[in-house]
Amino acid sequence: MRSKCSVVFALAVGALIVSIPLFAHHGNAAFDVGKKVTLKGTVTEWVWANPHCWLKFDVKDNKGIVVHWVAETNNLADMIERGWSMRTFKPGDEVTVTVEPVKNGNPAGRVLEVVLPNGQTLGMAYLRTGREH
Repeated sequence: MRSKCSVVFALAVGALIVSIPLFAHHGNAAFDVGKKVTLKGTVTEWVWANPHCWLKFDVKDNKGIVVHWVAETNNLADMIERGWSMRTFKPGDEVTVTVEPVKNGNPAGRVLEVVLPNGQTLGMAYLRTGREH
């Protein structure tokens, strides 16, 4: 019986150790938390998928060179609750995107807010609770 308990305990500890990297998935280490960058650009692709949605858009820098940006959002359930949908963007849409950029300076970040072509603003704050994610 003691041997059986030891095996169960070892399996439980092993499962816990294997699952720890899953918690790291939602870390903020890559992002320059608190910094906001607002960009005007043209949507190239809207990826409506789990575990995160992705907005890809082109922005002209101050020299006129097109820079391809990629910005992450949350999962589908969170996005739907905030008023987003798989039809929120289409290629060619002119948008203003506020992101929390990555620390390494690459053209990537996490979406904080988007102003759509019709002037509607969609953000990452929960519509019903006022909480932010």
